[in-house]
Amino acid sequence: MSASRSLRGKVAVITGGTRGIGLALAQAFSRQGCDLVITGRDAGALKSAGKKLEGIESRFAALRCDVSKAADVQKLFATIKKRYSKIDVLVNNAGGAHPLVPIEKLPIELWQQVIDTNLTGTFLCTRAALPLMRAGGTIVNNLSVAAVQPFEGMAAYNASKYGALGFTNVLREELRKKGIRVLALLPGATDTAIWDQFWPEAPREKMLSAETVAEAVLHVVTLPENATIEEIRLGPAAGVL
Repeated sequence: MSASRSLRGKVAVITGGTRGIGLALAQAFSRQGCDLVITGRDAGALKSAGKKLEGIESRFAALRCDVSKAADVQKLFATIKKRYSKIDVLVNNAGGAHPLVPIEKLPIELWQQVIDTNLTGTFLCTRAALPLMRAGGTIVNNLSVAAVQPFEGMAAYNASKYGALGFTNVLREELRKKGIRVLALLPGATDTAIWDQFWPEAPREKMLSAETVAEAVLHVVTLPENATIEEIRLGPAAGVL
């Protein structure tokens, strides 16, 4: 097996890159010399994330996009095509959860919001990115352990992640012959702001750090092209959840 691949001069797109795992990924990739695009829905958060990424040697852009909206996604990737002409790494990281609520009390609006962001958003961004990707490229879908493990009160979140895993598996089969690697990222409990939505008192000191997850992703993305790997599974040492 040949040495790990360099990311210098490559173009990486990270959705939901303003905080948590997305921002940690952006920082890790930028240190490797990637031309970097991060997205987010909030202009203030994008500006704040941009300040944390100042000083990198490669090109960098922070672009507003709501991945659940097809028009936003179309505009985003049209801009990326104009500025960079290609995408080497796509990380579908944008997502959200919801408060703990039993299915009989789950509002349809909340169900739709989570499905639209976590599942449909992954589809929309992937579909828009593929014309800009070539052999040797990599797609990473951040699914969470909720893609394989159900949690009471999290029906919409679990459904979106289970669905996204099915989408990821089909995508891998379709892109294998094109030489584009597709990875499912399934981290266990990770210390990010998502816990504020359903368990503010969660023991974050026992969780994985976003930086640990980012380093694992970076390691796998830079493996030689002949290295076969389909999933990145990480769990906190303390076994939270």
